[in-house]
Amino acid sequence: MTDKARTELAPTGVLRAGINLSNFLLVTGRSANAEPVGVSPDMARAAAAALGVPVHYVPFKTPGELGDQVGKNIWDIGLIGAEPQRAEKIAFTAAYCEIEATYMVPPGSPITSIADVDKKGVRIAVSARSAYDLWLVNNIKNATLVQVSGLDAAYEKFMTDKLEVLAGLRPGLLKDVEKAPGLKILDGKFTAVQQAIGTAKANLAGAAFLADFVEKAKKSGMVAEFIERHKVKGLSVAPPA
Repeated sequence: MTDKARTELAPTGVLRAGINLSNFLLVTGRSANAEPVGVSPDMARAAAAALGVPVHYVPFKTPGELGDQVGKNIWDIGLIGAEPQRAEKIAFTAAYCEIEATYMVPPGSPITSIADVDKKGVRIAVSARSAYDLWLVNNIKNATLVQVSGLDAAYEKFMTDKLEVLAGLRPGLLKDVEKAPGLKILDGKFTAVQQAIGTAKANLAGAAFLADFVEKAKKSGMVAEFIERHKVKGLSVAPPA
């Protein structure tokens, strides 16, 4: 299986790994030679080692841009959130880690729980095409989504336009809540973003290889080791598939 997977996943002799730079939990910095550093690049490097080939990182500013390039000979594997819209063209593994997504509200907001959010008149600022935005698109029925390009821009839109809610990953919101007095993060989560590894659906052997790799990486403690190495808070190892 490894030989067939290697042919599918590394046709150039190198595993080209699409990396989403906007997820600060999974990409925590850059190396001296400007390569991305973090849990996501470490997972890609480990997958390449399991295949017996070198890794080459292909960085993208957003997960949406990464997903758009599937099947275009730009990347061989992509490390992004596994969402139904993306799964139409990408064969995803089970998640290797999870991140809680929740809401932040302004001072004095009558919204005190996640159940209060999806109501008419409520405007939710969100980073467009993030994994949790895709979840909101599928599940929000009454509130209005205000989709903005980028995490910082979503926060600015929330503050400047005095929107009722900001959606985000809990670790990011924990940083945002310190920027202005009275902001409040709601308890609980509306979803947990499932971070996975994907490849083009045509790569049947490659997809099977990656699925097996991820389960072994979780069970062996490799994923937990990567999270600990980069001192990431708010990221947890996903349960077995």
